[in-house]
Amino acid sequence: MARSYDLVLFGATGFTGGLTAEYLGTHAPAGLRWALAGRDLGKLAEVRGRLGRSETELPLLHADAGDAASLRRLAESTGVVASTVGPYVKYGDPLVAACAAAGTDYTDLTGEPRFVDETYLRHHATAARTGARLVHACGFDSIPADLGAWFTVQQLPGGQPLRVESFYRVSGRASAGTVHSLVGAVADAGAARRAARERRSRESSPPAAPLRLLPRTHPVGLWTVPMPTLDPRIVERSATALGYGPGFTYGQYLALPSPVHVAGALAGTAAITAAASWAPTRERLLGRFASGTGPTAEQRLAGWMSVRFSGVAADGTRVLTEVHSDLDPGYASTAIMLAESTLCLALDELPPTAGQVTTAAAMGERLVARLDAAGITFRVRKRWPRSE
Repeated sequence: MARSYDLVLFGATGFTGGLTAEYLGTHAPAGLRWALAGRDLGKLAEVRGRLGRSETELPLLHADAGDAASLRRLAESTGVVASTVGPYVKYGDPLVAACAAAGTDYTDLTGEPRFVDETYLRHHATAARTGARLVHACGFDSIPADLGAWFTVQQLPGGQPLRVESFYRVSGRASAGTVHSLVGAVADAGAARRAARERRSRESSPPAAPLRLLPRTHPVGLWTVPMPTLDPRIVERSATALGYGPGFTYGQYLALPSPVHVAGALAGTAAITAAASWAPTRERLLGRFASGTGPTAEQRLAGWMSVRFSGVAADGTRVLTEVHSDLDPGYASTAIMLAESTLCLALDELPPTAGQVTTAAAMGERLVARLDAAGITFRVRKRWPRSE
């Protein structure tokens, strides 16, 4: 089917969507046919005005998460749709359904396990048949973990058990979308568990369950606490799809300066969980992180992200790698990651995949190269040969 556009960004009037549009406006290659889509064409026109683009250069398309016909027209018009419209468990399914049916590639920023599992249950088979690639978690959730683990595995010998652990150090505000996703995950814990169980029962090669980990010492001396995020599930699915080797295991931690900080992180997590479990306090918490808001440009420039990966093979070979960005991880870096993921699907020669796939399985080496060129770097910090 001939498509009018190479890619369409759905949700450009939101905060992170606007940053993604700005990045595409600056970095999209000449000749890229792209458009902005949303329910309010007036607000989309304001975004286009900030980008300094004309109507001919950047068309605007009407699409509403509650209007299936508009989403079908959107999906049929383009090769890839990038969505920043969340929470995805509330608003995301109709667009994924439209993309799966139309054979249109799809990217998003979800960190919601329930949404990912329900998408697999409802739309993976259709997408696999039509050739659509449904790629979730193309931002801070879960690209650093997924591609960082992939990059680390490439530095280790194959054909033997591998253990990879990641250690996150970040500076910057959590995005409103991330907070809403975390709160929603707590509130919908029962539904999420049911979706996860049903998915495991249907998958022909389900990934190993994520590890249950205790705080431990960081390779460079920091203290850590496990991160209860979507990321380990994504990494395990990449490991299954790409064959990281027998007995591959992955753990993910937040790295902190002292045991006091660890205690504070655990207490904060417990407080958020408690607040999210009761409707009145849940609404107050969500109200403090209104969608469409975010840090100033100066605050985004002051943020940074450093994720170090310790990889160990059964024969004793070890490697320490790092994924690094000098920009705020939840907003500026996330906008880059989503934009480059979408450009990668739209323009690059990639391995044949279809259905619900991870960033590592769908784009691996090409996306690492794109992000590295965009300032989100992947580096080997140290190697220990087997003899040491």
